[in-house]
Parts: sequence; structure tokens; C-alpha cells
Amino acid sequence: MATIHPSALVDSAASLDDDVEVGPFAVIGAGVEVGAGTRIGPHAILEGPSRIGRDNRIHAHAVIGGAPQDKKYRGEPTRLEIGDGNTFREFVTVNRGTVQDAGVTRVGSDNWLMAYVHIAHDCVVGDHTILANTVNLAGHVQIGDWVILGGYTGVHQFCKIGAHAMTGVGTVVLHDIPPFVMASGNTASAHGLNTEGLRRRGFDVETIQILRQAYKTIYRSELTLQQARSQLDAELEALSATPAGVSADALRLLSDFLAKVSRGIVR
Repeated sequence: MATIHPSALVDSAASLDDDVEVGPFAVIGAGVEVGAGTRIGPHAILEGPSRIGRDNRIHAHAVIGGAPQDKKYRGEPTRLEIGDGNTFREFVTVNRGTVQDAGVTRVGSDNWLMAYVHIAHDCVVGDHTILANTVNLAGHVQIGDWVILGGYTGVHQFCKIGAHAMTGVGTVVLHDIPPFVMASGNTASAHGLNTEGLRRRGFDVETIQILRQAYKTIYRSELTLQQARSQLDAELEALSATPAGVSADALRLLSDFLAKVSRGIVR
């Protein structure tokens, strides 16, 4: 049986695994599902419909699964889905989706969300991300795996940030950030490749060099985005004919991202 503090309020229509712990004055509403090993801190609020996986740590005063901050919302039964092993620090807020999108907000696994982070309706956050204090994601934002967003980063609605990208403190993101790119400023500008992050994650020298060249193609060749993507696709085709392995996969990730850009990319 779940360990629930006597002062906590848990709706009878909530579903908690036997290994869940609920702290003092926490509130868990109907339609909330919580997986084994998850710890819910004091005064945290969980609203449904929401599904929260295993081994998550939800700290004090976080509000997880709240209704979307969208004036078009009329109480439709949208939802939130959260994976495993995430940390939600104090006062983090994560909203459910809206029917204007897929109707669901998704947060993957092994993410670290620091204090006062806000994830708005219909966002999709991948795995292994770090969102520093007071990061704010507007609605419909997509964040790839291994992304690091510096403190006070604000991301405009519908923007996409590719895997392994990184922003500096106080960054204002109004356009998409391609995978592997470092960006900072108000508004955000590209400032090179996230090479240190790639080394820490085991990317080899050859792959990093190929990505350096891809960065130059996108940002320093005076090509349009479409022209740059065409050149990257040609390089990818040539690379795929060799035993490149990780290098081809990384370049393909970048090319596939550029094919889906809807707001332009940071420059």
C-alpha cells in the first residue's frame, strides 16, 4: 500500500502504486496514475488525467497536470504523460494538452527540471534534458533528447529545439534551434557547436568534425536554409556509403530536423 501522510488529500479515483510516497498536505486528484517508486513532496498538487511513471521525484509545491493556460480551453479531457526517473524541483508547473493539438503534453524520462520551470500545454520534452531555474516553455514547444536550457530561458510557442542543443542564461528563443547547436542572447543567436557536451556523451572525433563542417554549411556558407539542407543531404548520401555509423546517424538527425523547421532557425 502507498505511504500517504495523514494530511494529504488523495482522490478515490486516483491510482497509486504500492511503492509511492505522498508527503504532507499534498493533493492528488481524480484520474492521476502514479508509478512505483515515485516520491511526492509536501504541498505538491497532481491533477488529472495524468499518467506519471516510475521513480519520479516531485518536490514541494510543484503543480503537475494542471489545466492548460489557454483561453480556448473549455474543460476538454486532455492529459499529461510523464516517463520514469524525472526530478521536478520546487514550484515546477506542467500543464495538460489542448484539443487544438494532440491533446497531450509529454515529458520523457531522466529529465532534471529545476525550480520554477514551466512546461505549457502540448509541449513534448524528450529524455535526459536539463531545464535550469525559471525556464519557461510556451505552448506546443518540442525539446529533443539531451537538451540543456540555461536559467531564465524563454521559448516561444511552436518552437523546436533539437537534440544535444544548449542555451545560455537569459536566452529568448523565437526560432528553432538545430540539434548540437549552442545559442544565447535576446533574441537567440547561434554560437557554435556544443562540442563539450558531445564529448561528454561519447561522440567520437570524426563525428564531431563532421558536425563542425555541417555547422559551417548552415551558418557560414551564405546558403539559404534549403540550399544548406540539400548540401547536407548530399554529404549524408556519400557518408552512408561508408562504414560511418554514428557519424551518419548524427548528420541524419540534423538533416531530418531541418526538414521540419516551421519558424526558421536561430541565426
